[in-house]
Amino acid sequence: MKSPRYAWYVVTVLMLAYVSSFVDRQILALLVKPIKRDFGLSDTQMSLLMGLSFAVFYTLLGIPIGRLADTRNRRGIITVGITLWSLMTALCGLTNTYIQLFLARMGVGVGEAALTPAAYSMISDYFPKERLSFALSVYSMGIYIGSGLSLVIAGLSLQLVSVQEVWTLPLVGTIFPWQLVFFVVGLPGLLIALLIRLTVREPERKELDVHAGQGVEVVSFGEVRRYIGANLNSFLSISLGMAFIAMAGYGATAWVPSAFERVFGWSQAKTGLSYGLLITIFSTAGIITGGRLGDRYRRQGRTDAPLRVGMIAGLGLLLSAPLFAFMPTAELALISLIPTAFFISFAQGAAAAGIQQMMPNRMRGLASAVFFFILNLIALGFGPTAVALLTDYVFQDEKLVRYSIMVVCATGGGLAFLSQYLGRAAYRRSLNYLETYQRPSRQTPEERVAEE
Repeated sequence: MKSPRYAWYVVTVLMLAYVSSFVDRQILALLVKPIKRDFGLSDTQMSLLMGLSFAVFYTLLGIPIGRLADTRNRRGIITVGITLWSLMTALCGLTNTYIQLFLARMGVGVGEAALTPAAYSMISDYFPKERLSFALSVYSMGIYIGSGLSLVIAGLSLQLVSVQEVWTLPLVGTIFPWQLVFFVVGLPGLLIALLIRLTVREPERKELDVHAGQGVEVVSFGEVRRYIGANLNSFLSISLGMAFIAMAGYGATAWVPSAFERVFGWSQAKTGLSYGLLITIFSTAGIITGGRLGDRYRRQGRTDAPLRVGMIAGLGLLLSAPLFAFMPTAELALISLIPTAFFISFAQGAAAAGIQQMMPNRMRGLASAVFFFILNLIALGFGPTAVALLTDYVFQDEKLVRYSIMVVCATGGGLAFLSQYLGRAAYRRSLNYLETYQRPSRQTPEERVAEE
């Protein structure tokens, strides 16, 4: 019998790792100006560093790593991943060209691909279904705490290290102040890897599938593919819904700091502290509220709870996103971002629980990886770059970046609402499919569902 207190300890430590990953991932948002200056880059080139360079290996490697999470020790996978992304973040501080920085960011993506599929699978084995949305919401708080802290830490670090135009470090040589920031945020992750290695236990897998009268220890990749294919409408509804919301989130987090600098003349330190704290407070409040609402819906018998929460998030984002573009002062612009920050995070925990709840245990790691493949291909691959392309080629004025942010966020919210509204009935059918699949029988799941 697992101790509830220890289960929450595991969630907290994994959430701390998620915070570290998002600090390392999002740190570039406040370093746009110095990196553009020193490397001579455009907004579009910077957006590729923030999105595509990271997303390529993060999405591609997520699937084989998710497969490992279904069959191997998940704690070990996470420990190796944290160690790798922490070292690669520090390596970003040693780069001297755009290509070198691009490749180092790819390495960060490789490491971070190991965390969430394994973490989702572990947490699902520590908590009952009726508390899973909230537990995964607490873990996913790391996204927004990390995103906010990355801006705060970057702003304060730049303010401290910029007292000198260049720094000379032993064994490293001469580097710019922004390069030193990568050392400050990257290396502490090694301590988190050690903490997980020493204090987190691999949980026993529960609800193992029973198929054809035998317990299944290893499910083939083909069977996972067929299972997802049989439930494709519901799987895509959740995945695309969350992807469109995350596209808005990544686009906003990447470019809102630049908007405050360009439009209102705020310093990097002031922007990082103000916007970083706003994300940390209100996006954290959003994901906790959405997670609790998802669990309440499930207790009330609303089996399509994850999609209901996602619809609220999409509609809230659609309505709140335009406010930022039309505020006359920096202070009002900052206030206008509060509901956007709240709704961007609102559905994350419920969506994660929705994927876990519709999949058999031995398929959850791989299913989570496919979920994140879809999510990050759209969100990371297009979010920051869509904003930059609109700024460079449609509005053609870097001071109009806030209008680009508005278009991407409102579009993401509208598409998210539509995707999850259309998927509710399919998701309810998927839960029935799972119950039938897990019964001992010599019939295929399709045959059993057809009979009923």
